[in-house]
This record gives sequence, structure tokens and C-alpha cells, in this order.
Amino acid sequence: MGANAQSFDVVVVGCGIAGLAAAMAARQQGASVAILERAPIEERGGNTRHTGAWMRMKNEAEVSDDFEEHFAANSGGYIDPSLLKRAVEPPEMQPSILRSMSYPDPNVIETFAREAPPTMAWLKTLGVRFIPLDIPFPTSVQPRIQPSGGGLALIEALAPCFEKNGGRILYEVTAQRLVQNDRGEVIGIKGVGRNNRPLEFSAGAVILGCGGFEGNPEMMTHYIGQRATYLRAMSTGGHYNKGEGIRMALEIGAAPCGDYGLWHASPLDPRSNRHGASMYVYPYGILVNSEGCRFADEAPGSTDETYESVARKIAAQTNGISYVILDARLKDVPNLQVAIRTEQPAIEADTLPKLAGKLGIPAEAFENTVAAYNKACRPGAFDPARVDNLRTHGVSPAKSNWARPVDTPPFKAYPIACSVVLTFGGLKVNSSAQVLNHDGDPIPNLYAAGETMGLYFGAYTGATSVMKGAVFGRLAGIDAARRRLARG
Repeated sequence: MGANAQSFDVVVVGCGIAGLAAAMAARQQGASVAILERAPIEERGGNTRHTGAWMRMKNEAEVSDDFEEHFAANSGGYIDPSLLKRAVEPPEMQPSILRSMSYPDPNVIETFAREAPPTMAWLKTLGVRFIPLDIPFPTSVQPRIQPSGGGLALIEALAPCFEKNGGRILYEVTAQRLVQNDRGEVIGIKGVGRNNRPLEFSAGAVILGCGGFEGNPEMMTHYIGQRATYLRAMSTGGHYNKGEGIRMALEIGAAPCGDYGLWHASPLDPRSNRHGASMYVYPYGILVNSEGCRFADEAPGSTDETYESVARKIAAQTNGISYVILDARLKDVPNLQVAIRTEQPAIEADTLPKLAGKLGIPAEAFENTVAAYNKACRPGAFDPARVDNLRTHGVSPAKSNWARPVDTPPFKAYPIACSVVLTFGGLKVNSSAQVLNHDGDPIPNLYAAGETMGLYFGAYTGATSVMKGAVFGRLAGIDAARRRLARG
């Protein structure tokens, strides 16, 4: 490192929940700690700042019953059974190719589930208060809790506490490159400040908690493809996540983990100025694309477990846009403030042709689509609060629940696009959040937590991203500080 490098026991990249949990935990162990944050102070916190910070827990002391099961069901495709059967062994007994393989390590998932309750208890000691989330979606099968005040409350509790206890947060500083010694140990990090001014930091350990790459169009297009053009970040916090943490670790031989070609998708109103303008009302109407045609089962199951798959189908449509079509029956649906989170008004008309004109979609095709859907609906008990099995018959695609005709004016529509809440691809870590290389060995002094740490495949395990940042950030901070201080 250069003679002018600032020196700390632990340097943390990112000031969201992963970075703050890591920094606070390391500081509590007695380490000198600095956080490097790309954003200015008023925007610190990345995605965490703008999220509701829902957590897949029955209460502060118990994760959901399906917690580990959901991760196991989305484990990265068809893994060689001869390798997979060894995944339950202690990591030191596993072959190196398995330790470095891109799949959710059962040891890591078990640690996640086990350490979530003590992490919630730890957050409470820092001033965070948790509340149950009674109606997170129009229909939901899994419980959730959240910090009172959402993700912003986490930032406003941990950041001042960290600084009060002697930690430093350096704003408008972007980390760019890891520094290693001739033994392969990470000993620091290089970056830039305002006006592209080079900066160097000497560190006993580096913890990467700087999110995924949803704010980097080059990486988005490289990994996800041309469709990434139409994916809007769910919040402005996502634009600060440009993937440097992932890239700089890959450059020194870190193993990748997580599904680089997928992202956590959520439907939103693209007109909205709000953070998290999610739209969950579509199960009570129909979705049509720019050609005026239906393209998906709008209601395959409970909203909390199916909205991502529907949103990804929206992303595949022309220009990544769709429209939910509703009628006067919408008044029968309770808790519309949960289902419609945009501040923008519905587009209304008293006839379907007029509505098609306002939407700019072919009127004849649109009318034929609605007529075919209405004909496929059958009488039955409509229950908007739970999966009701009121399905269509004889139309493709089918609608599995809440299938009522769209025939009662006035008609309403909202545009719905697919957002990118977070990217799935990241770095392979062990149960202590140490980053592993391609041989399954820890890269000395390097850690990752939150979305920089890859864990998701296929489908997002809902309400676990903030949990993941808090749990593995805390574990990384504790382990990094203890190892650094033990070296003297």
C-alpha cells in the first residue's frame, strides 16, 4: 500500500444493512473500522434505505416454517447427486469442487436460519423495534415482521450508533480494487473520491457489503441480456449498486454463486415517482400486453409466492410493458392500498374500445381477448382474501383464481412493468461470510454479505434479503475483527 493510505483494522464497503451490521459488529469487538459509501450522506443506505425491510419470520425468535425448504427447492438446477450427498458433511470434509460450486450451501442456509433470531435480538440492542406485518400482500401464506419504520429505521439506528462508538463513514468514496500481498492475503483496497481522486486504504480485513449490480447497465446486459433495458430499479438506492464489490473479488479469483442471469422481480407502475411502487392488484383483473393479448395466468396462487414469476413474464413482453384491466367489481376487494402502491391514477373509460384507445393498444384484439376470457369464467364464490380456486375453463392461458368477468363499466387500467429489486449473482461464501476461491478455500481477510454474497437461484425466497444482510454482515464483522485482533 502507498505511504498515504489510511489504515484500519477493518474496511467495510457499503452503508446498507449488510455494511452497517458488519461495521458495528466489528467495532463492538474493538477493531478500528471505516465504511466506504458511494452515496452522499443524505442518500446513504442503498436499497436498504428505501425498502420495507420485511423479514420471513413468524416473530423475532422464529423464522418461517418453510425457510430452509424454500432455499432447498431453488438450489441451482440439476446438481450431480454424487456431489450433492456430501453437502451435509462439514465443509473441511467436502471436496473442493463442491465447496466452490455455485449452489446454496446447506451449511450456510442452516447458519442463516439459526443466526436470524440472535441477530434480531442484537439489532434491538441498537434501538431497532420490530412489528408484525399483518397484510403484506393481498394474499399471503408466509408470515413476516419488519422494523418499525422499515429499512430507513435500520440506517438511522445503526449509522449514528456506529459513529458514536468511534467508527468512521467516508461518503462519496467508491471502492474499485482489492490489494493483496505476496501470500494472497487481502491487505487493503483502492478507490476514488470526488473528482476521481485516487484513495488507498490499508486494512486487516475487507468486508464487501455493497449490493449487487442492478445499477450497472453493462453488467445487467452482460448477465441478464437485452431485456435488462426495460427493467427499472425498484428504488433509487439500486442505482448506487454498480457491482464493483462482486467484480473486484472475481478479479482476484473469488468463486461466483447465485444465478447471474436472474433477478428479484416485482411488478411496478413505471409512471410512479415513489420508491417501491409495487402493483399487486393484477390477480383481480387480467393482464394484456401491447398487442392487446393475455400472456400469463394472472393468479397462479398466493400473491406473495407468485408475483415474481408473473413479473418476469411481463418483462418478456414487447418493450417490457403490460396493462392490468379492471372493472367496477374492484370495489369488492379489500385493502386496495396494499394491492395498489402507486400514486398515479388509473386510466379510465366507460367502454373497452375507448380504454384501448387510451392505452394505445389494438382495439379489436383487445376486445376479442376480453370476450374470450369472460366466456371462460364460471359462477362461483369469490374470496379476495385467500386462494379461492375460482378458475377459467377453456381459455389459454388459464386463470387459476379470482376469475370473474371483466364486463362492468367503468373500466380501469394501470401500466405494469417489471422492476429489478436486486440481482441474484454474487460471491460464494462460507458460514462465516468468508469469500471462497475457485478451490473452495477462503481468500484470507476477505468477506461478503448482503447482495454481494450470492445465494438465490430460480426464485427469490421472499423477505430474506435484508435478513441476509443483517445476519451475514454481523457474522462477517465479528469474524473479521477477531481474526485481525488475534494477529496483533
